[in-house]
Amino acid sequence: MITIETILDLREQVAEWRARGDKIALVPTMGNLHEGHLSLVRRALTLANRVIVSIFVNPLQFGEGEDYESYPNTLTEDADKLISVDADLLFMPPVSEVYRKPQAELTRVEVPGISDIFCGESRPGHFVGVATVVCKLFNIVQPDLTLFGEKDFQQLIVIRRMTEDLFMPVEIIGVPTVREVDGLARSSRNGYLTERERSIAPILYKTLNEIGDALRRGAGDFDQMEKMANSHLAAAGFIPDYFHILSAEDLSEPDESCKSLVILAAVYLGKARLIDNIQLSLGGSLFYRG
Repeated sequence: MITIETILDLREQVAEWRARGDKIALVPTMGNLHEGHLSLVRRALTLANRVIVSIFVNPLQFGEGEDYESYPNTLTEDADKLISVDADLLFMPPVSEVYRKPQAELTRVEVPGISDIFCGESRPGHFVGVATVVCKLFNIVQPDLTLFGEKDFQQLIVIRRMTEDLFMPVEIIGVPTVREVDGLARSSRNGYLTERERSIAPILYKTLNEIGDALRRGAGDFDQMEKMANSHLAAAGFIPDYFHILSAEDLSEPDESCKSLVILAAVYLGKARLIDNIQLSLGGSLFYRG
């Protein structure tokens, strides 16, 4: 595996592969890699000739009081994991390579509306940071396709909207969430959980599935189900941030024409903020918000 830290060196390598006619995939990450990240690399290897993995902890997407300074740095272990799954190139630029001006002077990319709700409301400016760095990575690498985990479902929708609106020639592929045996979604922030909190954490996924099962049985009062879910999570020891039943296409309020739903949830548990979701199709059933 090749390791590169500068944009110039990366572009030279990509140009060499392009000259050979290679198809190139990008897997953007912030490091501290786990099986969820590696599943993206494995999927990318089935779709492209060359797979580039970026590791960049993006300061622009962290708000005041968030864990930017303490975000886990496991570069040696990450590189070993990427070698084990046959990634072609690791791009790990320093902050000064990606952001060459002070933050106050930076050009930013914003996807309005959808960036300001749910996780965007709880973390102001977060999705501006995400959209900006992903736009930069797309311009630096110029991949044919890129892969993102569906655990960060709102992020996936934001990136798809940005790519479409800016006519970027990049295929965006969502990959299903990788879970622990007990259902907990794999996440770098699971390491913040204490032993007791780790035993509680799978209740989030269980609650999502219980609400999903109710929807499949024909339950239709979304407001009531959301309130029940939040109460259940609070009783289990979480601090709920949000729990919503939405259109999977654009995170809008679902109506009779909606073909598929996503149930999005975010909670706090100790030092960790956990997010998760499930998607489901109701096969044309009528549903409504009470």
